[in-house]
Amino acid sequence: MLLSIEPDGPVPIYQQIRDRIVEAIAGGRQPAGSGLPSTRQLAVDLGVNFHTVNKSYDLLRQEGLLRLGRKSGAVIQRDPGSGPPRPDWVQDWAVRLRTLLAEAAAQGMPAEDIVRHCRDAIAAFAFPADNDREGQP
Repeated sequence: MLLSIEPDGPVPIYQQIRDRIVEAIAGGRQPAGSGLPSTRQLAVDLGVNFHTVNKSYDLLRQEGLLRLGRKSGAVIQRDPGSGPPRPDWVQDWAVRLRTLLAEAAAQGMPAEDIVRHCRDAIAAFAFPADNDREGQP
């Protein structure tokens, strides 16, 4: 797995690792059942402390996207074809989304630009064919 992080960027490294893995899942590059490198291996590959990678993997586990096992290692648990998320997850996500959209509005970004950026981002995701119903990208 090839991840690109910015060690000196404003986003903490553990969050960057988590975000890149989520993007790989959403983009279809890490389907459910696929494995990830061990925390130690990914830490070596990225040149970061293995505790940093462990924190990323633990976040993904808490979010239900990753299963961690002693023998199986880190395995992707959900992907765009895994069916609907838990209702409590949707509620939490909606709160985070509202805050993110509010940040753009507070910075003076016009609504049509916000929507365009959202559409551009969604276009990169790997939605299953059965999601081609109204309201889906």
